[in-house]
Amino acid sequence: MKTNAGNLKKGEFVMYQGEIWQVQKADFYSPGKGSALMKTRIKNLLSGKNIEYAYKSNEQVETVDVESVEMQYLYQDNENLYYMNERNYNQYSVPKEVVGDTAKFFKEGMKMFVFLHDDKPLSVKSPLSVQLKVMEAEEAAKGDTVSGAKKPVKLETGVTVLVPIFIKVGETITVNPETGEYTGRV
Repeated sequence: MKTNAGNLKKGEFVMYQGEIWQVQKADFYSPGKGSALMKTRIKNLLSGKNIEYAYKSNEQVETVDVESVEMQYLYQDNENLYYMNERNYNQYSVPKEVVGDTAKFFKEGMKMFVFLHDDKPLSVKSPLSVQLKVMEAEEAAKGDTVSGAKKPVKLETGVTVLVPIFIKVGETITVNPETGEYTGRV
């Protein structure tokens, strides 16, 4: 399906150089002279590579219909993450390099959206926050109350994050998987 580049929006999928890319950012730009442009940042769903690309606003762009399906995260091995569609029990695998570092925060049984094109998985939409249990944490030293003091803790998925010093072993915290930052206690 073709559309005007001037109508592109964040989150849409476009065909670029024979591959499917997702629009991460789209800004309309009108210079003093010449034709208007749509400046975009697009991400290749297979390699995870981001590039900046400027379309002429009246240029025709091939958009791709991509289905977003909620699936259950099952497990991961050295190369792939595995998901199951709970409606029809089909299982899909997505390469780890496509998902990136956010996969370190995924816990078995979590629900997340997988992008499918022609029933082939392209990428995963990471949740905005995940709830994980603290497995290892150092005790805070008495008097160590500098404003914003942090300590490293190990979570149930094996990843280490920095949290405020009052967090203890056994507590459940929320973490933003995109940034790896602590966002609060549950």
